[in-house]
Amino acid sequence: MSGKTKIIISVSIALVVLLVAVVLPVCLYVTGIIDYAEKAVSKDGKYLMVYFTGNEPEEERICFAVSEDGYDFTPLNDNKPVISQTLGTKSARDPYLFRAQDGSYYILATDMKSEEGWSSNHCLIVWHSEDLLDWTEVGLIDMRENGLPDTVRAWAPQAIWDENEGKYMLYWANCENSAENGWSGTVMWYAYTDDFRTISEPTKLFAPSSGKDAIDGDIIEKDGIYYLYYKDENESKICYATADRPNGPYTEPEDPVVSVFYTNVEGNFIYNINGTDSYVMMLDCYSKGKFVMQQTDDMTSFKRVNPSYYDFDFSPRHGSVLWITDEEYAALTARYAK
Repeated sequence: MSGKTKIIISVSIALVVLLVAVVLPVCLYVTGIIDYAEKAVSKDGKYLMVYFTGNEPEEERICFAVSEDGYDFTPLNDNKPVISQTLGTKSARDPYLFRAQDGSYYILATDMKSEEGWSSNHCLIVWHSEDLLDWTEVGLIDMRENGLPDTVRAWAPQAIWDENEGKYMLYWANCENSAENGWSGTVMWYAYTDDFRTISEPTKLFAPSSGKDAIDGDIIEKDGIYYLYYKDENESKICYATADRPNGPYTEPEDPVVSVFYTNVEGNFIYNINGTDSYVMMLDCYSKGKFVMQQTDDMTSFKRVNPSYYDFDFSPRHGSVLWITDEEYAALTARYAK
């Protein structure tokens, strides 16, 4: 084969790849094969996203981004950390931001430096703020000192208010490794707290009937039903289970998969577009190095969000989104203005 022929073949292959990567998705959308969700129109306020950016220690930090519509987010502080961590590993992943019953705010995160290994952490870290601007380290919650002495993974903590208990239900994915019993599964556990300093004895919350691991749990309530979305570690898909109380028991449907992308996903978190029946779920397509969105009105059937609605060029990783007021948005953007 001549050099000229090789060049022609190489160019032809490159064109085919380009057509598949660029033209095919457009064609699928035009022909209706990909049925995108309609963009919901947010009624009031803005949105704050909290996240980290990568697996290096300097990237395992708390970052903020804001949005006016709940879809397209802009990083604050030039995509640099907004909180300094002095406790534990001094590295944080999987941050979860929520508004407390008294109107103040908490961030919960995995206290973990990934360069030390994926089975190297046993603490959760907590921050508190009155105004989203100035944050105080509440402290570390060490699972080894709270009934799970052989913990090697305490991942992705979140919390939800349990009206029946009058306390916050803290939940996370936990795994133990003991000389006597070996490795446990990495599944969802919970405990109660009213100050995020001390917790009740941990109890197992949910483990898939398949016997596989479940991580990245995210619970949201709608119309009296609690939906637990989680990553099935075996399939690398997002699944769900439901309960009538935050602490379960959770029941799995016949087909629990809700992620509608064909690539591996994790780091799922869902939030409401204010004033609408629409809920957006963000997903970390970690094998592709990108974030994507899908949307639902009934909490179980999802459609993809058109990629033209959002642009995650600031490389966020697993985090969460909170609705905030216009005044809070103005204060945040003023604090981190260039």
